[in-house]
Amino acid sequence: MSQAKRQLHLNLFILSTGHHEASWRHPEASPHLATSVDYYQKLAQTAERGKMDSVFLAEKYRLTKTIQHRVIPQMEAFTLLSAIAAVTDRIGLTATASTTYNEPYHLARKFASLDHISGGRTGWNIVTSTGDATAQNFSRERHLEHRERYDKAREFVEVVKRLWDSWSEEALVIDKESGLYADIEKIRPADFHGSHFSVRGALNIPRSPQTYPVLVQAGSSEDGKEFAAELAEVVFTVQNTREDAIAFRSDVKKRMKKYGRSEEQMKILPGFIPYIGDTEAEAKEKERELNELSVSAYGLQCLSDTLHTDLSAYPLDGPVPLEALPDISQIKGQQARFQLYVDLARRESLSIRELIIRTAGGRGHFTFAGTPVQIADVMESWLLSGAADGFNLMPPLLPIGLDDFVNKVIPELQNRGIFRTEYTGRTLREHYGLTRESLHQKV
Repeated sequence: MSQAKRQLHLNLFILSTGHHEASWRHPEASPHLATSVDYYQKLAQTAERGKMDSVFLAEKYRLTKTIQHRVIPQMEAFTLLSAIAAVTDRIGLTATASTTYNEPYHLARKFASLDHISGGRTGWNIVTSTGDATAQNFSRERHLEHRERYDKAREFVEVVKRLWDSWSEEALVIDKESGLYADIEKIRPADFHGSHFSVRGALNIPRSPQTYPVLVQAGSSEDGKEFAAELAEVVFTVQNTREDAIAFRSDVKKRMKKYGRSEEQMKILPGFIPYIGDTEAEAKEKERELNELSVSAYGLQCLSDTLHTDLSAYPLDGPVPLEALPDISQIKGQQARFQLYVDLARRESLSIRELIIRTAGGRGHFTFAGTPVQIADVMESWLLSGAADGFNLMPPLLPIGLDDFVNKVIPELQNRGIFRTEYTGRTLREHYGLTRESLHQKV
């Protein structure tokens, strides 16, 4: 009997009009729909038609001045995903939520509620947020230091897991005749007392279908990788080359052993920005067209923010001033993204303008322009070489980039036997092949 082929996992990362910074200016974009529930519902329904694992929503808690050149990301994640849950049946719903600017009890209730609403389709992308501008929206002047944020995040996750697990599976009795709704002896308090949080009571919502949402993590710094090895079940990462992705996946999965976890308990999904054309020339023309719509001032501001250096004082066509950049230890947030940009500029001797263009489509994520067959070739090579367990799909232009992927690329992946043709489970855990028991031992 032949050995079963490894299977790709695919999320749809929804970002307003698309992941290219100039997507909203494209003739086929609809930036006025950035706050339309119907728009996002239709995107999720298309992804579900393609049998994708989950939709994925990012979340930021600040408004930057770059808003003058780009559409806002999207609405608040839990509200939007609840609306998406109402018009979908199988696709997962992954919300980003910060451990720095939320309370564990509050967040535990939101995820338990969404898991009930969706019938067990939730995932939590655990982030620690970035920047003093975010802190200042939450009555704080400074964002926490990198290590402290991750220490706090570990406590946060432990608390919410205790809360999700506070109702045993036998706690709900619902005996009308005796008048007993719940067995109080089978509801246990969290009773957590740590350095950052003290939470006494049990959750006031019954155990949800999955108990624990799938735990997702998106940091790729040293602290982020260690956090992922200990707690994450899915890792969303920025990897610009297949070789870098192989090294990252190997590194993180090797770290799992010290926490008593097996490699099968984690899926690593790099971001992927595909430009799809019926010919390679057509795909490259689509990429060029979007790049030419970029606003230089926006790109320069974003690059300056990422590199923590005002680049406006340097010539656009001059080299990236690597010697003027701060040491990575001085970066409070997104250390991995900072290092990726530095490595990219150094490896390819890029000018500031060239680095802006290289990162316009996906902020350093892997980008490829080609035919459906060529794109499927690349995805299969990443899967089989150990670079990825799947991808977080980041269409540069929505909705057309998603339509093309579902209509043209997914059938090619299915024909190769590396992606499902039908859903075999109902929960997000079942889509990923993850068990609840693998997390239970960590409580």
